[in-house]
Amino acid sequence: MAQNNLETQTPNKKIRIITNVLTKALKLWLRSQVSQVYELEVEIKASDNEILSGYIPWVSIFASHAVYQDIHLTQIQLVAENIRINIGSVLKGQPLRLLETVPVVGEVIVEEDELNASVSSSLLSTALNDVLDKLLPEQCPKSKSIFYQKIILDHSRIILYISQPAENSFTVSEVCANIELLSAHELQISHIQAKNNKGTVLESHNGHYLNLGSDVDIQQLKLLPGKLVCHGRINVNP
Repeated sequence: MAQNNLETQTPNKKIRIITNVLTKALKLWLRSQVSQVYELEVEIKASDNEILSGYIPWVSIFASHAVYQDIHLTQIQLVAENIRINIGSVLKGQPLRLLETVPVVGEVIVEEDELNASVSSSLLSTALNDVLDKLLPEQCPKSKSIFYQKIILDHSRIILYISQPAENSFTVSEVCANIELLSAHELQISHIQAKNNKGTVLESHNGHYLNLGSDVDIQQLKLLPGKLVCHGRINVNP
């Protein structure tokens, strides 16, 4: 009888070990993608045969106060399905690697303090420069030399406080604009206002559109006082 119980339990124990190894490997891979994370939780749902074949049907990831490429993220809740990984290498202690593109669905929350901690990030500053080049080509002709001092989030509105070389009296120090989700791949920026220390130098109600690319599918974007909340999908490529 004892032998039968041992035979019954051994496969389950083996699969628990594999699941634990895989969970740890996934956590290590996620931690390698960020420079800092306060809390990280990973949940994997898969059968023994699926895991051993390198297929994971469902994974849930929760992280708080993570920093990715100097971008500070307050909270992330993600779900990924139909994941193919190099399970053979993982079981030998090698790093986890994706074998196919994985669609990831979830929610990202960025509070205003975290956003302001990200202004020195080349990723964020480059994105803001590109936007200013498009919206204010005459008022910010040298956007790459702009320093972003502070960002304020309000109801569907963002305010940028900036400094730039004072080559003339029209140097912009504040830019305000409304941001709305136009489609899953496009943002609309409107009601743009640029100011300097003498007052308003530009005011436009025309809409400008930003294409986010085919790898992004945003379902909801909320700009709230002190917080940005985004629901959607993004493709994670190998």
